[in-house]
Amino acid sequence: MIKKMEHTAVIVKDLDESIKYYIEMFGFELRTRGKNELRDMAFLFHTDYPQFEIELIEDLKKEVKYEEVGIVNHLAFTVEDIFAAINYFKEKGVTFKSETPNTAIDGARTIFFYGINDELLQLVQPTRIC
Repeated sequence: MIKKMEHTAVIVKDLDESIKYYIEMFGFELRTRGKNELRDMAFLFHTDYPQFEIELIEDLKKEVKYEEVGIVNHLAFTVEDIFAAINYFKEKGVTFKSETPNTAIDGARTIFFYGINDELLQLVQPTRIC
């Protein structure tokens, strides 16, 4: 039934700022942007993995409490060398939640940090890249 991950939606405070952040920080590209009476939305993709997208949503009417209707816990990005990635993102001003990567139950190395909207982001160096 399921063919692939389609996208992950993230509620953001400022859509323009968030688009710029994901483009400059991670190399995403804007595929499309649209607005209705309730939301301003954008879909971004990464050229190395265009099958998966991030949908950024800025609510124009701040009436919904997302902790009541569902939130995304974190977005995880695969990296080949977690220590090189940590250094790269530190140079871009990222402060990580820990000093060193953790080891996941499958042996992957992981580290967390917060994005521009206080969304939790994770770098993952898997034990094998498929």
